[in-house]
Amino acid sequence: MVEPSQADASRPAGDSVEEGVDLPEADELEVRTAVVDAALHGERLDKVLVSMAGEFSRNHLQSLVTRGHVHIDGVAQHTAARRVHAGQRIELELVPTAESQAFRPQAMELVVMFEDDDLLVLDKPAGLVVHPAAGNWSGTLLNGLLARYATAATLPRAGIVHRLDKDTSGLMVVGKTLAAVTALVRAIASREVHRSYLALAHGILGASTLSIETPIGRDPRLRTRMAVVAGGKPARTDVELLASAARISALRCTLHSGRTHQIRVHLAARGHPLVADALYGGAPALGLSRQALHAARLSFTHPLSGRRLDFEAPMPADLAEAWARITKAT
Repeated sequence: MVEPSQADASRPAGDSVEEGVDLPEADELEVRTAVVDAALHGERLDKVLVSMAGEFSRNHLQSLVTRGHVHIDGVAQHTAARRVHAGQRIELELVPTAESQAFRPQAMELVVMFEDDDLLVLDKPAGLVVHPAAGNWSGTLLNGLLARYATAATLPRAGIVHRLDKDTSGLMVVGKTLAAVTALVRAIASREVHRSYLALAHGILGASTLSIETPIGRDPRLRTRMAVVAGGKPARTDVELLASAARISALRCTLHSGRTHQIRVHLAARGHPLVADALYGGAPALGLSRQALHAARLSFTHPLSGRRLDFEAPMPADLAEAWARITKAT
């Protein structure tokens, strides 16, 4: 066993911070101290830490070591596998896990196209993650919504009823009340919310219009991707060719379902991956470093007032410049 110490636990925390996660102030951190007894002499440091803070995973405790939040006899440690000796005094700064800090308000500027007491429509920039997940536990749209209005904390996913990929720009609707969230989810499921995207894809479509209706599921060979797979969820994307040049097509894509990565998967499966969509085989072109996809139009009936709402968002500068090079060359 490790013997708890009565020493003061208010020592300032270390400076190392996991990327993307705000560290609590020094006086907010719990610091546990213990003295290694004979039974743990020669054991690994991370094993001793588990005995001190069993409510945390061993992986998280190991990360605290590498980040400088564990001290032995006052000296910061960085190797979880080092052996400890009887009589040594261990101090463990209990920095919360990234996941536990994910659902925190974080003020951010949002481009709001419409807002009332029930919902808001916003123009999401490329690069903004919608919902916290591994690698992006903070700085997401959800964090921004929690800071924007108090009721967001009482709603599922802070009112987010559909998502855009991190590098996809454009229009999203968010519910601000439970009644609005419930109605919007039902409207999306019944295909009463109409979404139209603009995209640049490699290759030239063989027809002016194309309807792709194939099921989408998790790619069995690479779990970070989706794919057209037998037994996947039904998905339909209508594609219209607007212009083409230099073996690149400017497309309007209309969703009739909302599967993860749907447009990207459907077009890649037909041999037309989006420009700069590395995950699905789209090579960079036209100066773009992110997938060439923009949610340009959004139409739906207000779930409470019954008013018809229609929105259109201009392309961000990077995509607009690339788009112009294709459409003006036609």
